[in-house]
Amino acid sequence: MVSQPDLFARGVAEAPLRVDALLDEGALLLRPAVCLDALDEHAVLERLIARTEPLEAGVLADALLARFGGLGRILGAPGVDLARVVGVAVADELGLLHALLLRTLEFPLRRREVLTSWAAVNTYLRARLAALPREVFHVLFLDKKNQLIADERLSEGTVDHAPVYPREVVRRALELSASALVLAHNHPTGDPSPSTADIEMTKQVVAAAKALQIAVYDHLIIGVDQVFSLRAQGLM
Repeated sequence: MVSQPDLFARGVAEAPLRVDALLDEGALLLRPAVCLDALDEHAVLERLIARTEPLEAGVLADALLARFGGLGRILGAPGVDLARVVGVAVADELGLLHALLLRTLEFPLRRREVLTSWAAVNTYLRARLAALPREVFHVLFLDKKNQLIADERLSEGTVDHAPVYPREVVRRALELSASALVLAHNHPTGDPSPSTADIEMTKQVVAAAKALQIAVYDHLIIGVDQVFSLRAQGLM
């Protein structure tokens, strides 16, 4: 199995974008003309922005880094927030790149057992959720082979709370004929430690799913540069 790189391992402001390393075997193969490892974040952003705004690329790259702090958080930011800084055209271009990144990271989860690919799961969820300014609750729905059927956002909330309804989680699992679930949500404050409400909600979902013979493998909380596993900490 090809291991997935952790885009955020050295912090969102320091980690360089490795587009070529993100592509799994059998997936789309990109060979950039310039080795991206040789470029710092500002240079990478300039090259991306120059495709749309060649005359303002340097200034806009400065503005993005000042506002969001690093390439990982820029790519994961909502389009409306990006557009306020660099305009709609550049925001759309960055959004397309982020969508490609997520498709690439999601690809192996649909081909392999998720239970043997936790590094890939963590990298995918961090790329998807870590930069969001509000809490969102996602569920990874798995089939009988523990391969990904779908990743769906079931609720969106405020900076410190997203409502979760266990019956809705189970209902959607039945609609998708899912055999198992992985729960995930982000903490925009950066600290992935679970609250009492997080732990209690997890237990409610586990109980509701168990009644229908649906397994809940874990609940992962995504911080800025860490992922907290309730299963690993004995909290579910």
